[in-house]
Amino acid sequence: MEEAMKSAGQLPFANGNIVKGTIIEVRPKEVLVDIGYKSEGVISGGEFEDIKTVKVGDQIDVLIEKLEDKEGMVVLSKEKAEFKQNWERILSICNEGGTIKGKVKAIVKGGLLVNIGVEAFLPASQIDVITPKNLQQYVGNTYDFKVVKINQERQNIVLSRRELIEQERLDRRQKLLAEMVPGDIRKGTVKNITDFGAFIDLNGIDGLLHITDMSWGRIGHPSEILKVGQDIDVVVLDINREKERVSLGLKQKLANPWDSIEQKYPVGARVKGKVVNLVPYGAFVELEPGVEGLVHVTELSWTKRIAKPSDVLKQDETIEAQVLGINREEQKISLGLRQLESNPWDLAQEKYPPGTKVKGKIRNLTSYGAFIELEEGLDGMIHVSDISWTRKINHPSEVLKKGDEVEAVVLEVDKANQRIAVGIKQLGTDPWESIDQLYKVGDLVTGKVTKLASFGAFIGLQQDIDGLVHISQISEDRVDKIKNVLKVGQEVTARVIKIDRGERRIGLSIKAANYSPEQLKAEQAVLDALKPGEDLVALQHAFDAADEASKQDEK
Repeated sequence: MEEAMKSAGQLPFANGNIVKGTIIEVRPKEVLVDIGYKSEGVISGGEFEDIKTVKVGDQIDVLIEKLEDKEGMVVLSKEKAEFKQNWERILSICNEGGTIKGKVKAIVKGGLLVNIGVEAFLPASQIDVITPKNLQQYVGNTYDFKVVKINQERQNIVLSRRELIEQERLDRRQKLLAEMVPGDIRKGTVKNITDFGAFIDLNGIDGLLHITDMSWGRIGHPSEILKVGQDIDVVVLDINREKERVSLGLKQKLANPWDSIEQKYPVGARVKGKVVNLVPYGAFVELEPGVEGLVHVTELSWTKRIAKPSDVLKQDETIEAQVLGINREEQKISLGLRQLESNPWDLAQEKYPPGTKVKGKIRNLTSYGAFIELEEGLDGMIHVSDISWTRKINHPSEVLKKGDEVEAVVLEVDKANQRIAVGIKQLGTDPWESIDQLYKVGDLVTGKVTKLASFGAFIGLQQDIDGLVHISQISEDRVDKIKNVLKVGQEVTARVIKIDRGERRIGLSIKAANYSPEQLKAEQAVLDALKPGEDLVALQHAFDAADEASKQDEK
């Protein structure tokens, strides 16, 4: 019998031997096989990839696990036969470090089970360059693997797909670095996005696409135009083969809009754009992707003093403007909004020649004067010195208040500095021009006390002229404090004892009101003989003291 089996190529029937068998029946959960033994053998249906594809008459190799079970059947295994046959074959063709093809069979703890003729283990960390989270996507797929460990005693094999991928990427990287040149257009996939740019996988090497090379236009963050996993075409800008670094560009695929900027946006042209950024000194307007112009705050209005652009413009607002200038080298365009309207200052000199009488409301008061609105956006300035011919006015609020409607006379139009000077006092004549006809030394005058000071009192006279009575000129008796003898609003009679036309000042004396002509002449002689600064009785000192006191009051 043994010789007959040997001559037929069949080994003796014994546990552990591999024999050939013919499928004689396919049941739902098992398959019956005739191996030429006295009874049929049975194989579990789970050992077949798909029991539905198994047909009666198929011949297969099986391993005898038990010649006879309790029911007298031979127990066979197709998988163990394949394992025993493949194990020797794998050892002969695939030492540690070799490559073999296999099909992922199932997910197991820590990785995947792979059928390479025998079952082998693929750790999760060795599946890909980055350990995948979803292992199910690999089940049923066939891949090439590297054998990293063989344990013959336990008959298990450990595989790695990652090492093959890394080696493949290394080979591709070396090849790419050798053949790549600046200017090449390469296909890539967005691998990672950062604040400063994006890393692009060029199928072998990663290149950096900096945010400044993504678009000719303004970009706040790379995520505005890219997303991870996106396929894009990029331009190779620079290659550092020693450090294996590649710089990439996206905007370089398109022509630089600044190359023909003068032709597209000539000076004087009227353009439309979107406000993309508001800063204290102006507004940036996007005319097209990559081309922005600046409207300086001074170019927003001819007449209005605009503190900041956000007072009149909004983010993302579409506006019209005029091109004022172009600097292609620095990629700058100057724009203006006010140029779209007529400049009221062009007509100001014709409309408001010096001497023109105007009316308007006081719009604003400052320490040096008041602004009167002549028309929308056009103001005239009344300097504090042009309010009155005679009164010493320290602040315009003494006689004017905001909202008052006043008349004035145009004094000067300064188009270059956009100023119109107007005056109120010029509506009337200067009484000091005819002071000799109004007042003479020796005249007896009556007026009310308008202001008291430590050195004397101011007396309001006709023609809105103030005269000064020095403390020494109030009484023959010594006066220590002027408030002890005079009150504001009190009516007094005084004598004109000094007229200084150049300084526009009148000196009065209450004590000289009853002087005889001879006494008056003597008093005048004494005053004329005094030099400024020689005695506090000197009117010059009195007037200077009055000026200083007024400044202190103003402070």
